[in-house]
Amino acid sequence: MKIKAPRTILTLSTIVLTATAAAYPKVEFRPSTGAIDVFVDGKPFTSYVHKIDPAKPMAAEGILLTKPVLFPLRTPSGITVTRGWPFERIEGERQDHPHHIGLYFTYDQINGSNFWNNSKNSLPAIKHIRADMTTDVKGNPALATVMNWTGKDNKSLLIEKRLTSFIPGPDQHIIDIDIELQAVADRVQFGDTKEGMFAIRLAQWLTENADSRYQLGTGSYLNCHGDENEKGVWGKRAEWVRIQGDKDGKTVGIAILNHPSSTNYPTYWHARGYGAFSANPLGQYAFQKSHKVENPKPFNLTLTKGERASFKFRVIIYDGSRTKQQLDNEFKNYVQ
Repeated sequence: MKIKAPRTILTLSTIVLTATAAAYPKVEFRPSTGAIDVFVDGKPFTSYVHKIDPAKPMAAEGILLTKPVLFPLRTPSGITVTRGWPFERIEGERQDHPHHIGLYFTYDQINGSNFWNNSKNSLPAIKHIRADMTTDVKGNPALATVMNWTGKDNKSLLIEKRLTSFIPGPDQHIIDIDIELQAVADRVQFGDTKEGMFAIRLAQWLTENADSRYQLGTGSYLNCHGDENEKGVWGKRAEWVRIQGDKDGKTVGIAILNHPSSTNYPTYWHARGYGAFSANPLGQYAFQKSHKVENPKPFNLTLTKGERASFKFRVIIYDGSRTKQQLDNEFKNYVQ
């Protein structure tokens, strides 16, 4: 993965960039305590959160932030599509799985350290090192971030370099995320587990949830093969999956696209009806076994010191509806 050299290091001043050389819309990076807030034409879009602001403690007591996240995520019209918990307490939301926070990238079973499920212990953790303001190769505003994957024994396993590009629009915002993991330990092994990897925890109304104890969901999954709902998409390979629902009379949705250059493309999907929406390219054996594939084969990603693995995704957060054909076209544009 090639990361363009940062133009400058983020300071406490507001930084304004124009997306893709267009006069409209404009992306602003506004550093705050433990975060970098992202605005589009003056409206809040999301925040890169790497540390909890003491003035804004977690609503969930005893929960730690053990990885950087993008939270919350909003459509161009301002509708929040991510769950509030554990940052915020929202009536009608499930308060399970506090490690599901906004949009995040992590994984279980790495050299015996369970990064995915950890939200109550200081280790293992993906530690933020720095964030620089830059642009991607197409001139889109971007954050170039560096993180240290530190195991439960406080030893570094991986250095992560991530380029997060923001491509806003009138009816959809795009986030391109290019990730490179480099082993710094002598040997780093990723076990095949469903618990990973590139994920969003959905707002309750956007889920497929039908449990009367919570706000009822209006969402439904669709993948590039035309399979629908959790039963149709879970544990299968697909170039893209979207979930779409209704909020206050408006249709909105999220699509995640997997780039062909990404590790073990096309990814498998750990997409659950209750709201965990995850692309997981490394859980191959677990998914094949669950689908009763004859002679399931583990992917068993193993990196020796200095070796790298890359993961590349596009997230589209949109107002209105999107058909399969429209998302097929979005995927073609992404690949090109």
